Amino acid sequence: MKITGVRTRLYEFTAARALGDANLPTGSNKANGLAVFLDTDEGLTGCITGSPAARGSIHSLAENLLVGQDPRGVRGLWKRMVDAVFKGGNRGAITSAISALDICLWDLKAKINSEPLWRTLGASVPKVKAYASGIDMNLTDVEITAFYSSLAARGVHAGKLKVGVDHDADERRLALMEEALATSKKRPLLMIDSNEYWSPKQAIRRISQLEERFDLTWVEEPARRWDYRGLRQVSRAIKAAVATGENLHEIGDFMALIDQEAVDIVQVGSNTSGITGAMYVADVAYGFELPVAVMNCPGNFMAHVAAALPNHSMMEVVEAGREVCFTVDQRIEDGYIVLGETPGIGMVFDEEKLKALEVESLTPGVTLGSWGRRRGGGLFVVPPEEQDDLHL
Repeated sequence: MKITGVRTRLYEFTAARALGDANLPTGSNKANGLAVFLDTDEGLTGCITGSPAARGSIHSLAENLLVGQDPRGVRGLWKRMVDAVFKGGNRGAITSAISALDICLWDLKAKINSEPLWRTLGASVPKVKAYASGIDMNLTDVEITAFYSSLAARGVHAGKLKVGVDHDADERRLALMEEALATSKKRPLLMIDSNEYWSPKQAIRRISQLEERFDLTWVEEPARRWDYRGLRQVSRAIKAAVATGENLHEIGDFMALIDQEAVDIVQVGSNTSGITGAMYVADVAYGFELPVAVMNCPGNFMAHVAAALPNHSMMEVVEAGREVCFTVDQRIEDGYIVLGETPGIGMVFDEEKLKALEVESLTPGVTLGSWGRRRGGGLFVVPPEEQDDLHL
């Protein structure tokens, strides 16, 4: 079997609900995606939804490095791509391109095996503990309760709240999340995420105040993602674990954090240089007795990877209505993401829906998760009612 080519299709849509954090408290429901198809000479195709910014790099890497190759040699092909971008670095759109192609390759490998990816990766149980993540800075109190209650009704008892710009509101909303999760009839596990908006000292002060009332499981990105000194300072000053890694790209980004004892929960996801990259980082974490948590993705397809990791804790579930032109064979039941038996990652595109959303070029504007760092980050907290000109 040989890879014959790659196809990509750009699409735009409006998400079911807006997402927001400390860097964009008002939130945004504008969204886009890139359908990626890696074809073979035997009729099988690997597919994924990726970043539109990576489109050019996806075609360049696939056409120069993957076409003509046997897709079953996934790790070797991943190494070929990573080595090819060595000089410029595995960063940004390049990482997104490697990630998309690597996931397509794993999708193909499992389809060739006629089995779901979790089985190809060696998992014995096709389910992963889930935690609810509203990406919810923009949600009202009523909407906070509704979101976390909806997942609690399916057994989810862990949740992560966006915080960082209004301490009183953070405390009130955290209490609402805790109350909603308690309806699962299990003890709530509470996490917060300030999205790198605080300095280490700000984080220590604000988290310590929250810990007077709440039992926090972990705090996410309480300082800059790469700041091993600041993150270590926070970790040693508070009771909760420090989680980071969501926005890191490759194994080298994690080395100082792990070596300097600056991370307690190692986060990996589809953009950690793909499935292969995420597994390599998770292996390093396992060697240091550190748990990992897999980040959210449309359709929760990364649960296949999480199921195969011996040190995985729980995976982020957002449920923002991003699956507008594809389905994924999974469901949430009794607090777990339960994976099906569809070969590959279980993602199937709906041709009619994709065609209806397809565009030639993207409409300018803020889209889900793509906003920059907000004014005051690491310096002083800007109240949410003060509109940031950057996002007008």
